[in-house]
Amino acid sequence: MAKMIHSMIRVLDEARSVAFYETAFGLKIADRMDFDEFTLVYMSNPEAAFELELTINKDRTEPYDLGDGYGHLAVSVADLAAEHARFADAGLAPRKIVELAPGGTTVAKFFFVADPDGYQIEVLERSGRFA
Repeated sequence: MAKMIHSMIRVLDEARSVAFYETAFGLKIADRMDFDEFTLVYMSNPEAAFELELTINKDRTEPYDLGDGYGHLAVSVADLAAEHARFADAGLAPRKIVELAPGGTTVAKFFFVADPDGYQIEVLERSGRFA
């Protein structure tokens, strides 16, 4: 059986991205590997063993083109409204809270926020399949 261990995204500015993920999701640097041409930064928190890998290509000066194929990362939180307010207070510009309720039954409540490189992160309330 395979075990999901990390997802990688390319970022332009290491310090700016690390600060965002620390502020937004409480992720801390678990490991950092520095190579001649690039740096890998692994971030995680005690909530899960899954890590976010930030790849910083040292010769890159232009923002990455995310194209039309990127979807999003997703995290779950216990109190969606409180997290939305905290994000707003921290200047992270969360989008509005959305409730998915096909047929009148709520299946998900969430908001999206963009990281400094434009990657979209879905913040879901912990309930149902997202508990």
